[in-house]
Amino acid sequence: MTVLSLVIFLPLAAALGLAAVPRAPRRAVLAAWIGTSAVDLALVAALWIRYGTGGGAGSDGIAYEENARWIPSVGAGYHVGVDGLSMPLLALTALLFLACAVYSVRQEHRLRAFAVLFLFLETVCLGLFAALDLLLFFVFFDLSIVGMYFVILLWGHGERARSALTFFLYTFLGSLVLLLGFIGLYLGADPHTFDMVELIRRPPLDGSPGLAALTLLAIGIGLGVKTPVVPFHTWLPPAHTDAPAAGSAVLAGIMLKMGTYGLVRIAMPMLPDAWRRYAWVPLVIGLLGVLYGALVALAQDDLKRLVAYTSVNHMGYVVLALGAAGFSGGTAARELAVSGAVTQMVSHGLVTGALFLLCGVLSDRAGSYAIGRYGGVARGAPVFAGLTAVAAFASLGLPGLSGFVAEFQIFTGAIGAGRAGVAAAAALSVLGVLVTAGLFLRVLHRVLLGGPGELTGRVTDVRRPELAAIAPLLVLSLAVGVAPRPLLDTIAPLSDAVVALVAR
Repeated sequence: MTVLSLVIFLPLAAALGLAAVPRAPRRAVLAAWIGTSAVDLALVAALWIRYGTGGGAGSDGIAYEENARWIPSVGAGYHVGVDGLSMPLLALTALLFLACAVYSVRQEHRLRAFAVLFLFLETVCLGLFAALDLLLFFVFFDLSIVGMYFVILLWGHGERARSALTFFLYTFLGSLVLLLGFIGLYLGADPHTFDMVELIRRPPLDGSPGLAALTLLAIGIGLGVKTPVVPFHTWLPPAHTDAPAAGSAVLAGIMLKMGTYGLVRIAMPMLPDAWRRYAWVPLVIGLLGVLYGALVALAQDDLKRLVAYTSVNHMGYVVLALGAAGFSGGTAARELAVSGAVTQMVSHGLVTGALFLLCGVLSDRAGSYAIGRYGGVARGAPVFAGLTAVAAFASLGLPGLSGFVAEFQIFTGAIGAGRAGVAAAAALSVLGVLVTAGLFLRVLHRVLLGGPGELTGRVTDVRRPELAAIAPLLVLSLAVGVAPRPLLDTIAPLSDAVVALVAR
């Protein structure tokens, strides 16, 4: 077993160990959960450091590759590896799952089962971002739906059964459509294979534009539901509102990236001609997501729903950037757009993960997300107020924080792509930044600085585990905003390669 496989399956091994000890003491469960996630993060950090020095990377930029026969009759294998796209997302996954483990030390309800499920989900998410086989990718994709369904159903609140069912049905239907797209890629390949590296090296359906368009449509819908893009986003707000805080952090911070990751890993390089021909579709859908997500978030009185709709807004920027990269024009600008899209995935995971954990603090203290029921919270909870302000400013793209680096690259890359329509879409998307700034400033003024609300007296400051979970996410957002080069240097070869593959 390679180190990468150890990273992927270590959480699952810990989950099976905890499941086998039904009467494990509470402290032992927490120690196993937090310890396993911490070791996994340390291993991922070691992989990144070695990857950054060129260790283990092949000519195609893939490092730590492992390829074993799995279902040889259909050309599917256990094929995993990392590159400039998967490495940052593996690190984000390990970090956010560790943050959720630390945040959950006060969890009382079914702690052992909660830990087992989150460790299972960690393996699933890590496996998906490392998968280099379409069938393996699909297995992890589907298992993530099952895991999050039970998180919402068993530990959620409000109309959790309805929200969990809506989430499952929407995303499972999307995964079935995605499977049809994968079958199209398999049948269009010569020889038939599910291996991503082979499919990228020899794109299937090159001589069949109609079939390529249908395959891209199926893959786009399947991944679009998970992202989610407008109009496939309606499962997201209720799922976030009724999920526990740690569940919302993982759902927004990690699982939404599965959709956009799939666009960069699968759709763009495997169907380059179709992506170029229909690049205006993700461009328009991304613009709609940016504007719609921001405007609907502005109208929300529930803080958690507000943050959920900002996720639609932020993922819209990613889709818009990937659409812009499909147009002919300045190569450097299109590479910048792809780099900005990947940076936005990382930034959104850090910032929105922190925001959902902060929402959980409010719910834990006062049992409500209603913005109008709070006011002047900063007086009694200054640390909570400071963390919320930093997270809000990072989300709206303030310079010095990660959101600015991502959005600046996206806007510059899209405007510089050389097409008037693309530049116009990018210019219109700037309005989303203005609306996002307005809605977060409204929240900060009403919740933190306004007059006392009916629930303000119940809000005490963040506890040490909460601070230990949230602060590192925001510190990393600040680090990316101030010194983005380590992240951008990792992403740059990948963005160059994707643009070159699309231009074939």
